[in-house]
Amino acid sequence: MTGTLVLAGTPIGDPSDAPPRLAAELAAADIVAAEDTRRLRRLTQALEVTLGGRIVSYFEGNESARTPELAEALAGGARVVLVTDAGMPSVSDPGYRLVAAAVEQGVRVTAVPGPSAVLTALAVSGLPVDRFCFEGFLPRKQGERLARLREAADERRTLVYFESPHRVAASLAAMAQVFGEEREAAVCRELTKTYEQVRRGPLGELTRWAAEGVRGEITLVVRGAEAAAAGEPDAAELARRVAVREEAGERRKEAIAEVAREAGVPKRQVFDAVVAHKDAVVAHKKAEGPR
Repeated sequence: MTGTLVLAGTPIGDPSDAPPRLAAELAAADIVAAEDTRRLRRLTQALEVTLGGRIVSYFEGNESARTPELAEALAGGARVVLVTDAGMPSVSDPGYRLVAAAVEQGVRVTAVPGPSAVLTALAVSGLPVDRFCFEGFLPRKQGERLARLREAADERRTLVYFESPHRVAASLAAMAQVFGEEREAAVCRELTKTYEQVRRGPLGELTRWAAEGVRGEITLVVRGAEAAAAGEPDAAELARRVAVREEAGERRKEAIAEVAREAGVPKRQVFDAVVAHKDAVVAHKKAEGPR
């Protein structure tokens, strides 16, 4: 008899959001693998649960090394409950490696559904919810961040991202640069907690707001590209896309070629758009005069 792996969703803020089955699974587990054992202790205290099984840490730093140990326990018949700090294991949290190992061994994998920051933010954002995609965390480095956003520039579905508070302003600025300042978005902060806040507005406005500093756990929701944007872009848009690629480290020649390929237009058309934009910027500076 093989064991069972239980992926247990935990509250993203308010402990009272925990489903009754979570308490029962924690109490019955042979092993509880937790992203943060201290948070697990606080959660079990709030739920008034006594753990009878062994507690092990299972986080990004030891996930690869600990997975074989837990897989062996599952193969031996153990019931292993996996919890992360908040939300569902495997969703931008540890868990995927253990699930893959369990599936490979023929071990049963089930879940205790729980609160999700992705779905909660999407629901309260006020943006379309019929089709969406979850993009996880953006890269830390600016060039890589812009490149990732560029991949989603023409995505028609609503986009959902996780972000750390000290990078929110930079990520919103990058989104405004790639998606355009008028693209609608929502910054969802501290969902279900005491200081919950949802700030909605165009990306340009949200970027200026976030420059003052944002605290707490953040989920960003961004409206997808309009249908017209998925067609042939105008000259200003072509020039903007080239500028984004150049800032990410591409040479202008390669950037023009890639933008032309993505937009389905001749390279000469993109080149002319870049030149026209440059001339317009120079003319504007001359009109302003010296400061």
